[in-house]
Amino acid sequence: MSILLWGIYPYAAVVVLIGGLVLRARYDRFGWTSHSSQLHESKLLRVGSPLFHFGMLFVVLGHVVGLLIPESWTAAVGVSDHVYHLTALATGSVAGAATLAGLGILVYRRLRNPGVRRATLPTDPLLYPALVLVVVLGLTATTLNASGYFGTYDYRIGIAEWFRSLFALQPEHALMAAAPLALRIHVFCAFLLIAVVPFTRLVHIFSFPLLYIARPYVVYRRNDPAGRTPAG
Repeated sequence: MSILLWGIYPYAAVVVLIGGLVLRARYDRFGWTSHSSQLHESKLLRVGSPLFHFGMLFVVLGHVVGLLIPESWTAAVGVSDHVYHLTALATGSVAGAATLAGLGILVYRRLRNPGVRRATLPTDPLLYPALVLVVVLGLTATTLNASGYFGTYDYRIGIAEWFRSLFALQPEHALMAAAPLALRIHVFCAFLLIAVVPFTRLVHIFSFPLLYIARPYVVYRRNDPAGRTPAG
């Protein structure tokens, strides 16, 4: 079971992600969008969207730093273990709370506004609870870790080393199997969310407007009854 969950399952989730993106790009190119509903309602969107997106951005950056940068590297630049964990707790809690607050506003907006509700995709009733679950599990694990509930367990030695071993194609599944249950559930749900991204509105996170750099200028002309030279 340990090999299945922490040695095979992460790769399976990534394979589903990549395969889903390829299929979506090939057969649903025009559906590759966030399906914006700004025309139906904008006041709540102006508050909820930045909270969710910037909160999620810092959550992801925090995970990148915590999982990919070894403990020896931060120690080498003079960052003590206490300072690191204190900074991670403060920034992670704020980012997670902002993400959860923004998501709550967006869900409330979708339920409250008839126009936005009609624009709801069939996958949204599953996507929003999944996002809430992953964020809540992450905040719970962070709180429990900060309170000492996990004892002397250090995720930078356990989970982080397991995560880096995935890139070497030699997953040290025993490290993940030894992690506290709350952290294992959080990681399991996070990989499940990764797998379903191509089949939801979250697919738009893989959209990069690179062609905007080389696109020609858009020329605007006014309809001038007097017959003067159109403005460009």
